Formats: sequence, C-alpha cells, structure tokens
Amino acid sequence: MDRAVFFATVRRTLFGGRLTSGQVAGMGAILDRARAGPGSAAGRCDGRWLAYMLATAHHETGRKMQPVRETMAASDAQAIARLDRAFAAGKLPTVRTPYWRRDAEGKSWLGRGLVQLTHRRNYEVLSGLVGIDLVADPGRALDGGIAVEILFAGMKTGAFTGVSLADVFTPGGADWVGARRIINGRDRAVEIAAQARTYHAALAAAGWPSTRRIALS
Repeated sequence: MDRAVFFATVRRTLFGGRLTSGQVAGMGAILDRARAGPGSAAGRCDGRWLAYMLATAHHETGRKMQPVRETMAASDAQAIARLDRAFAAGKLPTVRTPYWRRDAEGKSWLGRGLVQLTHRRNYEVLSGLVGIDLVADPGRALDGGIAVEILFAGMKTGAFTGVSLADVFTPGGADWVGARRIINGRDRAVEIAAQARTYHAALAAAGWPSTRRIALS
C-alpha cells in the first residue's frame, strides 16, 4: 500500500486540505493494525471493513483520529458535568439511566476511545476481548494502542451491538448505511456511510485490496 497516496487523498477529500500529526498518527495506527493479521502480506483485511473502521473513528472522535472522552472533554469531571447538563435539559432522550455518573468505586463509565465505549458491562466485555483490564482502570480506553484494539475487536465480533463487520460486508454485497448498526443503530448512518466510501476509494487508490478478508486477530 502506498501511504503517501492514501494520506494525500484523504487530506483532500475528508480533511479540508490539511492533516495534523495526530490525525496522521491515528490513521497510521489503524492501518498498521489492519496489516498485522496472520502472515506478512499487506492488505490483511477486507478494504470495506477497514474503510468503515476508519470512518467510525472519524465520526466518533470528531475527525481527531485520536482517542477522546465523550463530549470531547479534557477530564472525566468535565465530561460528567456536560452530560449531566444535557440530560437535565432533555437533550439525551434515549438515555434512561445516567451511565456516566460515578459508581460506588468512584469510576465513571462514560464514553472513551476511538469508538465511544460506554457502560460498565461493555468495559467488561471488551476487557475479555482485548486482554486488558479496562474495569480496573476505564481510563485505559484512552490509550492509543488499546483504543485501536477495542475498535477492531468490537467491530469484528459484534460486541458493541450484536452486529459485526461480517454481517454487513459480505462476499455478495455491502450495506454501507446499515453498517452503523455495528455501533449505534442508525445515528448519522448516511453521513458515516459516505465517509466510509470515501475512505474506501482512498484505500483502493493506494493499493489496498478491496474485498479480501483475512482474520483481524
């Protein structure tokens, strides 16, 4: 894969002509992880899978391509305060229980990472999948390498919602809009699908195989 071509293409099509070092590093880490499957050949996973993972990180991090806290807050306390205000104002209609409020141990299960990991149960499940105790320290989901593993493991296995990459990107077709169900129902599904297709075009231009799928573990 020619990364210079990839970055030049996404710089123009998705990032308004400019890329920060953080954005380059974040995308590079995702590309590295996608290559690191069994064997050593480039293009270790279906290009559609990789494109949708890049688009998911693009959306969930507000284009930063680096792990973030929910609401883009600088601290847990700030994120909790922002979420409390939004909840009180009725701006979170789908939330029944404020999952971000600190529990008896003082831990908050607010969203963190390249894909917003929320609720203690999800931290428990992903701990088992990535082999890192995120329950003991949920803040570890903000570590760059760990966040990449969470992104890959959750989307590959369907751990987030029960829908996986293999469910929507098959040998017979691709449901770019429906792929949002891997993360969060239909929220911004059309917008993220368009971004994913743009990432897919950039990957193809750079030489990444379009539909070759090899296990991401």
